Amino acid sequence: MPIDDLIIVTISGTAIPLGGDDTDTDTITPADAMKEPTFANSAGYLFRDARKANPRHPLNNHAYDGASILIVGRNFGIGSSRETAPQAIQRYGINALVGESFGPIFAGTCKSLGMPAVTSAHDDVALLMQLTERNPGTIYTLDLTTKTLAYDGGAVPIEIPEPTRVALMTGSWNALAMLKANSGRAREVAAGLPYMRGFAE
Repeated sequence: MPIDDLIIVTISGTAIPLGGDDTDTDTITPADAMKEPTFANSAGYLFRDARKANPRHPLNNHAYDGASILIVGRNFGIGSSRETAPQAIQRYGINALVGESFGPIFAGTCKSLGMPAVTSAHDDVALLMQLTERNPGTIYTLDLTTKTLAYDGGAVPIEIPEPTRVALMTGSWNALAMLKANSGRAREVAAGLPYMRGFAE
């Protein structure tokens, strides 16, 4: 895939308001999701147990079907570093997350998937939750250039670590794509290393 196709600057769409703090990866995807040989079916595990226990869970509400942004609380994605959690979120159709804070490993995995996990102030996140609950059709536009999340009638500031922002906006978040795009140069360097000769062929 060309690097230009991996550049992420803006993401637009409706949202799902998912309240609550300290949502860990065990809650996001249950342990048996890790028995799957690939991530292909991970979306089916997303908040599976919580959705069964609570029929009013936001992911059970068809008003939020097709949403591409997930609005969450504080410390989202803490706990074990199971990759099924961000994989399930992305494969469900989510392209970006907005919350008060994120578990660092979870946020790092989101970056490696090209899925921005941006933060905003407590009051701003609460406002976004309320707006979305009142009008599930609200369209949001996340802009990494201006570091804002805009909606009809306003916008809130967002934050994201600068190295992550740069990686997303340049397409360098995808390590495999970068390696393939620079495979010729990698072979040249390898050919000049005595201990690598014969390895690059």
